[in-house]
Amino acid sequence: QVQLVESGGGLVQAGGSLRLSCAASGRTFSPYGMGWFRQAPGKEDEFVGAIKWTSGYTYSADSVKGRFTFSRDNAKNTVYLQMNSLKPEDTAVYYCAAMIKVGVLLDSSLYDYWGQGTQVTVSS
Repeated sequence: QVQLVESGGGLVQAGGSLRLSCAASGRTFSPYGMGWFRQAPGKEDEFVGAIKWTSGYTYSADSVKGRFTFSRDNAKNTVYLQMNSLKPEDTAVYYCAAMIKVGVLLDSSLYDYWGQGTQVTVSS
């Protein structure tokens, strides 16, 4: 089993920054990719971005391009989501997830493990 533990959420003013971390523990960890999703109250979950574990290639949703960056530290089994120029509409619970086998990183249904989520609140 793999456990994903997120940290770094909180309250920030519009225009501010936060960095989320997602650390994996458990079995030998070598996923195909790691994704970030978010869910705002009353809305469906939304793909934020993802990173391929081996190559480091990243994908970003259009809504966060130029503001959010994705990185990983393979030695620490940790991925990061750096969020800059935050907007009130970025307010949501953010989840990291691990996809073990090759698949479409935008598809939340293909992920095998999920973190517990961390709240990000951006005030105007």
